[in-house]
Amino acid sequence: MFSSGATGPSDASSTLTTPTPAPSPTAQLPELDLRIPTSAQEVSETTRQAASWFDTHWQGWLASGLRIVFIIVLSLVLRAVVRKLITQLIGRMARTSEHQEESRLGGLLANTGVVNTERRQQRSEAIGSVLRSVASFTILGTAALMVLSALGVNLAPLLASAGVAGVAIGFGARNLVTDFLSGVFMIMEDQYGVGDEIDTGVATGTVLEVGLRVTKLRGANGEIWYIRNGEVKRIANMSQGWATASVDVQVGYKEDLLRVEDLILATAEEMAKEAPYDELVWAPVSILGVESVASDSVVLRIEARTAPGKAAAVSRALRQRLKAAFDRAGIKVKEEVPAAAAGATGVVIAPSPVPAAEQAAPSALADPASPRYRATEPIPAAKGAEDPAKP
Repeated sequence: MFSSGATGPSDASSTLTTPTPAPSPTAQLPELDLRIPTSAQEVSETTRQAASWFDTHWQGWLASGLRIVFIIVLSLVLRAVVRKLITQLIGRMARTSEHQEESRLGGLLANTGVVNTERRQQRSEAIGSVLRSVASFTILGTAALMVLSALGVNLAPLLASAGVAGVAIGFGARNLVTDFLSGVFMIMEDQYGVGDEIDTGVATGTVLEVGLRVTKLRGANGEIWYIRNGEVKRIANMSQGWATASVDVQVGYKEDLLRVEDLILATAEEMAKEAPYDELVWAPVSILGVESVASDSVVLRIEARTAPGKAAAVSRALRQRLKAAFDRAGIKVKEEVPAAAAGATGVVIAPSPVPAAEQAAPSALADPASPRYRATEPIPAAKGAEDPAKP
């Protein structure tokens, strides 16, 4: 009886164990057994299943991890190489004109030999910044998509959503895209830069800031213009390359033109040798010829190539020096009209010592033949009348 009582509890514990629920016939996947193992046999079975599952999947995990690491390392190396190549390209573009003549990249810079070194350096840095940003975005974005694909993420919905969003943004922000692309090409083609005097058609002024979307100008009256790059249809740059100083010189009709031309050239050459005009005048002054002929004067046109934005200053200085040279040489700027010619026209102007504003109006009594003068004469005595005082 003792032995039967000893064996009773073990039989009862075996009969009280929770039975495993039968799988539903409608379920497609087997239900997971989430019970906590209570016996050594269940623990060993669970461990064996985990080890088997790990042995089955560890190779895939290792391959995916190595693939992700390879993608990341390759993208970083490729980004560094591309940025270094861009830096070297920009460095070759920023060389002086002597090196550019030997380089195949010299044609990438507009106005080669005209833009100064500082301006070329600033432009190269701007182009390099844009190219490096575009390269980094493209390489890192592609690497991110490849990493997501290696992790098992379905990229089809993501790419479809990105495509729809890109089309919507591009349609709604088409003006922004136009401004951005126009700004990029303006910088690459060096159409203008900070400090240039430009005419955009809608505004004229000095460039204060050049951006990828907006250009800022300072007008002649101090106002600031914000111009979208996509709205600019034409640009006139008055500060790029060189400028032309044009001066019209008027001399008398009877003056010797050869003598006048020699005097003009000598005066201009003397001015070009003095500071600060020795740095502003870039080419000898040339006389284009007779611009117009009148009855009393002849107009000669002369031109000089000057530094950008200095044409007005050179023109003023040249006019002043020519006036002084003409005075010393006795060259008249206009012929005097003879008095006979003035009388032939019926207009004779006599000089008056008294200003015209102070002259009195002419009196009618000054003319003896006028009726008013005769009316003031005394009445003559009648004939036969005698003086009563006489006897």
